[in-house]
Amino acid sequence: MAKKSHQEGVQLQENVQLMSQFQVLAARLLELTSVELEDRVRAELHENPALDEDLHRQSEQELPPEIGERGDDVRANYRSEDDVPDYEWQHSRRHFAQIEEIPFSEATSFFEMLQEQLDERHLTPHQRRVAIYLLGSLDDDGLLRKDLLTIYDELQFHMDIVSSVEELEQLLKIIQDFDPAGVGATNLQECLLLQLERKERIQGSSELLTLEKRIVKHHYKDFTNKQWARIEQRVEATPEMFQQAIAEICRLNPRPGASMGESIGRSGGEIVPDFIIETTDDEDIIVALNNRNVPELHLNNEFVQLLEEEEEREADDEQPQEATSFLKQKVMAAQTFVGALKLRHQTMLKTMGVIVEMQRPFFLEGDFALLKPMTRVDVAKELGMDVSTISRVCNGKYAQTRFGIFALKDFFTEAYTADEKKDLTVVKMMQELKKLIDTEDKTKPYTDDELSELLKKQGLSMARRTIAKYREQLGIPVARLRSELL
Repeated sequence: MAKKSHQEGVQLQENVQLMSQFQVLAARLLELTSVELEDRVRAELHENPALDEDLHRQSEQELPPEIGERGDDVRANYRSEDDVPDYEWQHSRRHFAQIEEIPFSEATSFFEMLQEQLDERHLTPHQRRVAIYLLGSLDDDGLLRKDLLTIYDELQFHMDIVSSVEELEQLLKIIQDFDPAGVGATNLQECLLLQLERKERIQGSSELLTLEKRIVKHHYKDFTNKQWARIEQRVEATPEMFQQAIAEICRLNPRPGASMGESIGRSGGEIVPDFIIETTDDEDIIVALNNRNVPELHLNNEFVQLLEEEEEREADDEQPQEATSFLKQKVMAAQTFVGALKLRHQTMLKTMGVIVEMQRPFFLEGDFALLKPMTRVDVAKELGMDVSTISRVCNGKYAQTRFGIFALKDFFTEAYTADEKKDLTVVKMMQELKKLIDTEDKTKPYTDDELSELLKKQGLSMARRTIAKYREQLGIPVARLRSELL
């Protein structure tokens, strides 16, 4: 009796520990984009012999079953019905229909072009994995905005890759030598300097090029603020050479990643969408995950059978066997991973379904002015989930619509109450602000105070600091910088 009680206690402890591991893994998988998920699944498939890839996967993507339907038998991924976690028996609140395969352009993406250059370098498999992660961390402009210490943490906790900041710095130097010049820079100043240094290696040093580098390296702040007289006074160059240096610097590319995307005929083509959203002629909106390249996993039947045989042998010997412990550990890890993948699938679709439902007018018309006030808290309340879960789903994810590919963060916008007590979205407010700036007299641009007064006359009261905030988000400089270079 005491022995049985002890076994039940051990089993309960194992279940609690397994659930904790499952929750951590599920949270990590939610944070991954479709490209990162593919790498993570293939790595798990390679490392765990208890997993098998479904080689008979259909070309169409299977979506979660409707309420009351079992679809494929969830028990196929577990040794017995008792091993199936509770969430597997819960069903989605929404039905997502099956969609046809949407063809993607076969053109080489920005990421793939960088990866091809990486393949030409002599790196170890470990270095290559780290370098690939660095490439995936570049933003749309081809710059690395993330701190290397943050990337070090992500590699260790999300990808189970042990690296160091020093190694990241070395690999980043290699990436910064790739084409186009300036890619991999950590800020705009470094981006310009990398291009000037590349130019110097190709054309050789010159007095003009030395002046250009000096301006960018030592007078960058004044350069961005167009303080030409102050720079000219400090560099002690002739007016003609100074004007030529400024003109050459202005010809440099501040967005090497974006320009490369355009050069290969793709508008945003370097972005791989995580969701595919289709609208039918009957105005039904269909949501699916873009998991076409992610292998479908199930337990390796031969491995499970081997475990069962070892457990029978262990029961006969009444002695714990190391082989049984190893096999059981791998099977439990496989079950946990497959379960976490399924939960990610369900959570992603549920979240996107609510976003589409709340922003239905936009997905039908494609007009950002139709976006309604919606926050992550609103979506979390609708789904009964924690807001951190919604953030994990949305951060860094993109959705392909018939109007283009958009970041999920673009669908969230706070409410703004105008003088007439009418709720407007921040997007609408920013559109009104942009209209004023687009139509202003460029010889005398509006100051933020003047813009605030003009909007107030339209019944849209905004403080000067709010104007400045929205203007910066739109990428519009202050009034004195909205004039062209003299």
